[in-house]
Amino acid sequence: MPLKKQLYTLVLLFGLSGCLSSNYYVLSTATQPVVTYMQTPLSIGVEKVVVPEYLFKREIAVAKSSSQVSFVNDGTWAEDMNAGLTTRLIGFLQKKFNQPNVHLYPWDLDTQPNNKIRVSLSRFIAQEGKVYLDATWEITNMKTGHKIAKLFHTSIKTSMSTTNIVDTMNKIFGTLEEDIAKGLHQIIEGN
Repeated sequence: MPLKKQLYTLVLLFGLSGCLSSNYYVLSTATQPVVTYMQTPLSIGVEKVVVPEYLFKREIAVAKSSSQVSFVNDGTWAEDMNAGLTTRLIGFLQKKFNQPNVHLYPWDLDTQPNNKIRVSLSRFIAQEGKVYLDATWEITNMKTGHKIAKLFHTSIKTSMSTTNIVDTMNKIFGTLEEDIAKGLHQIIEGN
């Protein structure tokens, strides 16, 4: 192959690789709680967080309207969102309750957890300068059968850059984690 064609091919390949490069984002890093609870030893089972279908793609979704979703071209999720958010919630609860015995539920042990947590997100997306999070969560005391369930809804303003959307999603999921921790503390205390 002549040198000119080789150079042209190299320039074309470098140009295409620049177009294909992307920023990768994760939400699975657990935040550090400001306030922690000191509980007696207990075990907590967290079911895999259920997420909307548009979060199963690796592209970051943005709502154009209540019925139209598009995907940004300058960012990609570096993890499966349901697995990443589950890992993050488990890590947060371990820190919040100073309790290492928080695991993905169900597990292959002979013992049941003291408490089981189920979380389902119905909306987790940016739209018109805000990130919205709608969810339901339920905590069950496996010994007594007592349950607490709650609908959760919040939104936080954001700019529509991909980095700011992800940062805001990180913050807003943190508010859900705190809400779940309050419910878990109530069930542990028997309230």
